[in-house]
Amino acid sequence: MSSGEYRWEPSERWVRGRIGDTTVVDSRHPRLVWAPGVPVPAYVFPRGEVRADLLTPAADPPTDTAGTYYDLTVGGRTLANAAWTYPVDELADTVGFAWAERAGEGVEHWYEEDEEIFVHPRDPHKRVDVLPSSRHVVVEVDGDVLADTRHPVLLFETGLPIRYYLPAADVRRDLLTPSPTHTGCPYKGVASYWSVRVGGREITNLVWSYPDPTPNTAAIRDLYCFYNEDVDLVVDGERLPRPRTGFHRPALPH
Repeated sequence: MSSGEYRWEPSERWVRGRIGDTTVVDSRHPRLVWAPGVPVPAYVFPRGEVRADLLTPAADPPTDTAGTYYDLTVGGRTLANAAWTYPVDELADTVGFAWAERAGEGVEHWYEEDEEIFVHPRDPHKRVDVLPSSRHVVVEVDGDVLADTRHPVLLFETGLPIRYYLPAADVRRDLLTPSPTHTGCPYKGVASYWSVRVGGREITNLVWSYPDPTPNTAAIRDLYCFYNEDVDLVVDGERLPRPRTGFHRPALPH
């Protein structure tokens, strides 16, 4: 269904959201909403399936965004503008919440059924396929070889370039320095990062790995992946152009 630039559809997943030990949302009738200009969906929930007693009209709502905002108070802590209702008549009886991983503050832990999910809801119209391969993959930076394998695992994700996950034995791990950075992905889990020192310079957070990936992507566990955008990839003898995407290497935490 749609109204103007908003689109939404029902979901049959059981969704729960928690802050600490407090369950803020426990819904068996969520809806997925695609807001204008936002590439990923958000969940909204019937008011009867959220802790409405924790919500108060926002003391200082944003003025540059349409909708009705609420402050969320849990355990004596108030999160400003952490909940809202979209400005669509058909969604007036639902409430959406900020996700802490994405917004900095908000609901800290989300679950679809009994599996924790991260950053934002999974898009049912997006695929992530993980396939073992025998392609010959070489990773270079400024002519220095960082990895060379004939046993990659290829990850195909709708709208993104192929990601090449490589066995540890085929990666120059002596050039890698562990980074304190971690990021979450709703499709793959929580990633750890490494920086690379090569040619007298350090490239921060160039490499990542999933030590405990989601069940659907278990084949990439503990494999190493380089940002295609920042390295030279040679696949079966063909040097690939560096893709241009909206993804950037995460900054080191302050």
